[in-house]
Amino acid sequence: QVRLVESGGGLVQPGGSLRLSCAASGSIFSVANMGWYRQAPGKERELVAVITSGFSSNYVDSVKGRFTISRDNAKNMVYLQMNSLKPEDTAVYYCRLDVVQSGVWSHYWGQGTQVTVSS
Repeated sequence: QVRLVESGGGLVQPGGSLRLSCAASGSIFSVANMGWYRQAPGKERELVAVITSGFSSNYVDSVKGRFTISRDNAKNMVYLQMNSLKPEDTAVYYCRLDVVQSGVWSHYWGQGTQVTVSS
């Protein structure tokens, strides 16, 4: 069983920074791809950043140069450092773990953490 718990969200002024954390339970973390997604009110959930088990990362264009995803396999943690935040970054941010189990991709979600960028 995989459980993901996000933390680090909150209210921040435009131009500010936040660091989101996601703690994963289970023994499969090191072989899993990890992603951060977000969902703003009235919008579909979108992929923000992903980091593979091989530590390759990718970002949606709107956050490139501002956000950094990282992982610590020793601690079963994935992070999202968010700098130069904009009001349009306001959303609920979710952590997702993707892993192949019995030859099929499985996806696990956290409960989300609210990020609000406002003056």
